[in-house]
Amino acid sequence: MKTYTPKMSEVKKRWFVVDAKNKILGRLATKVATILLGKNKPLFTPHLDVGDYVIVINADRVILSGKKQNIKTYYRYTGYPGGLKSVTFSKYLKEKPEELFIHAVKGMLPHNRLGRKMLSKLFVYKGDKHPHQAQKPEALKI
Repeated sequence: MKTYTPKMSEVKKRWFVVDAKNKILGRLATKVATILLGKNKPLFTPHLDVGDYVIVINADRVILSGKKQNIKTYYRYTGYPGGLKSVTFSKYLKEKPEELFIHAVKGMLPHNRLGRKMLSKLFVYKGDKHPHQAQKPEALKI
């Protein structure tokens, strides 16, 4: 008996909207990454993009547990000597909350071209409005 592999024409893509208000960043990011990967579907295949689209609203109201709100620091390196840049969570959340959430989800997806394709199905917005009403997204309770 052969192993069944779904074809992309058989996979139905759905749209979900998630409210990040007063949710813990890491726990919410894992749920969103699972949906983007398609692991919540019975047709999950690791080498195909079978995941759904996710819209995250209120990304500026996400929280961290414990004292990490003031302590957690994000680093990046420019490639030049002395080019280590750091920014705290609270400053990152205030300036670029969309990038903060995308950064959290990106680390939970495959680090290849398939992961980049999956990440393109994530839409993150600062407020509670989004321009995807035409796709009729379903509210996802997390």
